[in-house]
Amino acid sequence: MTPSEIASNYNQLADHWNSDTFPRLNGIEQHERAIAFLEEKRRALDVGCGSSGRIIDLLTSHGFDVEGLDYSPRMIELAKQRHPNIPLHQADICDWSLPRKYDFISAWDSIWHLPLASQEPVMKKIMQGLNPGGVFIFTSGGVDAPSEKVDSAMGPQMYYSVLGIPATLKLISESGCVCRHLEYDQYPELHLYVIAQRAKQQPPSAS
Repeated sequence: MTPSEIASNYNQLADHWNSDTFPRLNGIEQHERAIAFLEEKRRALDVGCGSSGRIIDLLTSHGFDVEGLDYSPRMIELAKQRHPNIPLHQADICDWSLPRKYDFISAWDSIWHLPLASQEPVMKKIMQGLNPGGVFIFTSGGVDAPSEKVDSAMGPQMYYSVLGIPATLKLISESGCVCRHLEYDQYPELHLYVIAQRAKQQPPSAS
């Protein structure tokens, strides 16, 4: 499945995500843990922000200037109704250029929908978009090797891909970041979340 097909299928879920029945505590405790690693709380980006606004609300409550990004037009439409004063971008993260550096970037249950070949370049781009000391929290699959699948667990058909834990940790290190936390937070399900922090001082380039 292409990102545009996935975005189209997410259009079907947007109204449910925007309703009172959506679990608004989903991922909040994990984000609080990630935010605790920060010294600076200036700019934040929610990649795959959806329509619920729960992560944007959390980041705003911590004093961040927040932006959101989602490829689903319906998600962005509803998100703008909930947060009319928040900059929201309707774009594919694979092609989108981060307009600035951020202290905090969240990609909760979002970038695992990217094509497997896009995982490494997109994650590199996100981590390079962090200020020194900045934090990136994201979800992945708790598997050891690169993997991809398609299922209909949420209703509409969805594609998922992950690099696997060893390759993910290697990529974090190569991107000038350190893994601060890795947890199977829904064990025995293979839902994995990772907190990576950009080094405050980058090592000098080899001459």
